[in-house]
Amino acid sequence: MLSAFTARPIVELKQRDKSKIESILAYGDRLLVGLSHGSLRVYRVNELIDEAQSHHGPATEDQTHSSSAKQNAVDLMREEEKFSKHKIDQLAVIKEANLLLSLSNGLVSTHDLQTYELQETLLKTKGATTFAVTSNIFKDPSTGVPSIVSRLAVAVKRRVILWSWHDSELEPDTAEHTLVTGIKTLTWATGTKLLAGLTSSYVLVDIETSTITDIVGPGSIGGAPGQDGGRFGGVGVSTINYMGLGGAAPKPLATHLGEGQLLLAKDINTLFIDIEGQSLGRRQIPWAIAPEAIGYSYPYLLALQATRGTLEVRNPETLTLLQTISLPNASQLHISQPNISLAHAGKGFLVVSERCVWRMGALEYDSQIDALVDRGRLDEAISLLGMLEDALLKDKEGRLREIKMLKAQNLFDLRRYRESLDLFTEVSAPPERVIRLFPPVIAGQLSAQATTMHDDENGENPQGDDVKSVPGRESTNLAKSQSQENGGPQDATVSHTSTEESQASTPDGLHTSVSRQTDGGVLLEGKDLKAATAELRPFLVQARTRMQKYLNPDGTLKDARGEQSLEVTNVQEAQELLLAHAPESREEKRKQLVETAKLVDTTLFRAYMYTSPSLAGPLFRLDNFCDPDVVKEKLVETGRYNDLVDFYYGKKLHEQALELLQKFGKQSQPEESSSQLAGPQRTVSYLQSLPAELIDLILRFADWPLDVDPQLGMEVFLADSENAESLPRQRVLNFLSSKDKALAEKYLKHVIEELNDTTPSFHQKLVDIYIQGLKEGKFVDDSSRKQWEEHTLSFLKSSCCYQPYKALQKLPADNPRFYEPRAIVLNKMGQHKQALEIYVFKLQDPDKAEDYCNQVQLAQTSSAITPKQGQRSIATDLEDETTSIYHNLLSLYLSPPPPHKPQWGPALQLLAKHGARMPASSTLDLIPEILPIKDLESYFRGRIRSANTAINESRVTSALRSSLAFSEEAKLRLGDGVPGGNGGRNRHVLISEDRVCGVCYKRFGGSAIKVLPNNSVVHYGCSNQ
Repeated sequence: MLSAFTARPIVELKQRDKSKIESILAYGDRLLVGLSHGSLRVYRVNELIDEAQSHHGPATEDQTHSSSAKQNAVDLMREEEKFSKHKIDQLAVIKEANLLLSLSNGLVSTHDLQTYELQETLLKTKGATTFAVTSNIFKDPSTGVPSIVSRLAVAVKRRVILWSWHDSELEPDTAEHTLVTGIKTLTWATGTKLLAGLTSSYVLVDIETSTITDIVGPGSIGGAPGQDGGRFGGVGVSTINYMGLGGAAPKPLATHLGEGQLLLAKDINTLFIDIEGQSLGRRQIPWAIAPEAIGYSYPYLLALQATRGTLEVRNPETLTLLQTISLPNASQLHISQPNISLAHAGKGFLVVSERCVWRMGALEYDSQIDALVDRGRLDEAISLLGMLEDALLKDKEGRLREIKMLKAQNLFDLRRYRESLDLFTEVSAPPERVIRLFPPVIAGQLSAQATTMHDDENGENPQGDDVKSVPGRESTNLAKSQSQENGGPQDATVSHTSTEESQASTPDGLHTSVSRQTDGGVLLEGKDLKAATAELRPFLVQARTRMQKYLNPDGTLKDARGEQSLEVTNVQEAQELLLAHAPESREEKRKQLVETAKLVDTTLFRAYMYTSPSLAGPLFRLDNFCDPDVVKEKLVETGRYNDLVDFYYGKKLHEQALELLQKFGKQSQPEESSSQLAGPQRTVSYLQSLPAELIDLILRFADWPLDVDPQLGMEVFLADSENAESLPRQRVLNFLSSKDKALAEKYLKHVIEELNDTTPSFHQKLVDIYIQGLKEGKFVDDSSRKQWEEHTLSFLKSSCCYQPYKALQKLPADNPRFYEPRAIVLNKMGQHKQALEIYVFKLQDPDKAEDYCNQVQLAQTSSAITPKQGQRSIATDLEDETTSIYHNLLSLYLSPPPPHKPQWGPALQLLAKHGARMPASSTLDLIPEILPIKDLESYFRGRIRSANTAINESRVTSALRSSLAFSEEAKLRLGDGVPGGNGGRNRHVLISEDRVCGVCYKRFGGSAIKVLPNNSVVHYGCSNQ
């Protein structure tokens, strides 16, 4: 049992004193005792050393002896023998009005609180049975000024009579409320609501609105007709006495329970309600007999069992009996007002019998928590911690978290794995502490069971001094002691182990399962291990999420923002992750966080491999801290080589991954477990995912895919990806050139044509490859040779980045296959006449010669300055005109060098098509006199048509300009005729007082202005801004 309170008698009537204690009142350091013959005794209550010790620490031996010798519990200050002529049934105080209230002989009287003299007897209260007093602070709705309002409610048969004091001033008017039956008890629910316990039910009276609410409850508490919700059909022990043996009817009891809750009790039936009178739906308190009185001393529920002479202390949340205090003949409870401060909550309530008054001293709350934990009452400790305020405990959050972890360990030992892991997750338990509970197949060397099993195999005592204490071992013993102490399922953590486990008695007297068990808990095997591991996985995933707040994937701490979070705002959470106190050094923090992350991820991997191996692959595709040795061992053992490759990639162990891929890729007859890795496809995909910094590794392992399947192997360098495009191209080119020139040519074409690389060396290299291929002439057939020649000519024409003179040196001058390539290179060098000689005399192809001239002319025209509007780029007879490329071709036709002969046909055809582009004077000089004029008809027609076109275009342009000038002049003189548009010389603007300048936004006044073409007006001085 818990020792929450200790009873100390402070007032005991002597043997010769024939009076009895009828009522008491405690306020401040005063204790008023009302006796049966009407006397009032006033005591001063002293703070004893042992009571202070329970809250502030131990007292010294000298202090204890001196206090017992010099100090009494109470000192009698005075006795008012004529306070009343009859017994004093009830006492209360209204401090604000300096009044002492008393109930005697069915009348309520007021006395001076200092002198105890009678001031007034309230005659309206004749026949009163009880009264209740409350004091509250209310704000005036009109002024908002707060004031203290005290109210007195007196029960007179079926009536409730109310008096009120506002700031110590008694209001002249009283209020009355008549109820259905006689009133037995009164309790203030709030400052404006009164709970009345009647003969057969309870009602809630709102004194402001005069609303009366019936409270529906089980059994004798009251309810709708025909309702029978009591645990014994609404008839309790006291009711049976009243009906059959002449006993007294049970009194309806009520008390406050913290914020906004009340407890109603009548007979053995109970009901929890809120301040609106609505049931909270909680179960009833398991009382065997009806209590004489109930009360609430923060944070416990009290019940006085007069027939047994005991005081029961219960947890108001779990309703568990925590302490039973023997108090012979006790009949009353006296608890201070509920609106006192927490510093005095739960201390100093009184229990009264006819001859004695006991003062109940509360044990320090931390000691109460320790006692509950030591006895294995973990749920009670958690509940108590939840009810107590932070100021009343030392490190409330830390203690609550630790106790919940002990409870989770107990649940784990009882094979309630889901509840256990959910609780571990709720409190963010350190991962190491949870992982220790599992066997080596999940926890590895960290397992507590591994240590115990190893010691057992060596014949050592696992509880010796050299054995490391493991969290969870003490929790197992705690669960056993808890089960033995309670003997029933009152606490969630004390339920017995599953009946499916056969129990065997051991020499040390403990019960262990026939299945294997160690000091670190039951050894998990088979279905139990699989079920526990399945529940462990969500916990580890949540721990990984917390780790990501502090660690980068590379094992470094977060940036400045993350560092501030780690060192300032979330220090407690970081320590929870580290399992121990976080060190001062930032580097030490990083190391411990990395170790914890490694433990979490490796354990999660083991859990996946044990329960769902298919989930291991997705884990590797995320950033993780798994131990490579553990992962490799497990995956090789199960033949999951594809997952092993993914893991190597995530850990950046690329060389090991590529070696594994090469090993299985080269196998002629792959095994079923490695069938996905067969062939070069998997290696090529892996190489494509590597960054350019690993070029050495890429070239090293790209060798064998190129040998097996060159087209597939080239995808490493030709893939449309950022990695492939960012590779060092010169190194790749050198590597491919050493393998095969065809591969190098393919790579160069990709780099130049697809990636638009203008590096001169690449272009020159591709030109050399094309020329060398033509020289060697190793082609399968004529079509492949022709295709190669077309590629060569196309690249020589399109590329501008190679060096033409180097290419010309490698082109043979006497080989007909190289005539046209030489002509293209000469064009790049600007040697047009030599290029035309090749077309005219060596190739003897006038069409190609003409196409060549057209291309040169087009290039020259596009590079020249664009002619102005209305002008045509037409050759004239000016003396300074540059000779055109067509003139050069014509001279080769008509005046060829020896031994070639003139070619009249191509010359006349050239004159007919392009004669207008050649200077007339020089062209006519080239034409021999023997040529008939008739043959030159087409030439002259073209010249005349060209000249007429230029003249006509100039005339049209002149007419259009004249029309445009006339239109603009008309707009300036007459305006454009558009409403609000330009009015010409007649346009005007209106300057009002509100119009401002569009630049400085100031009014114009008498300043000079300037009107812009769009009719906007500005200051003349602002027009230049």
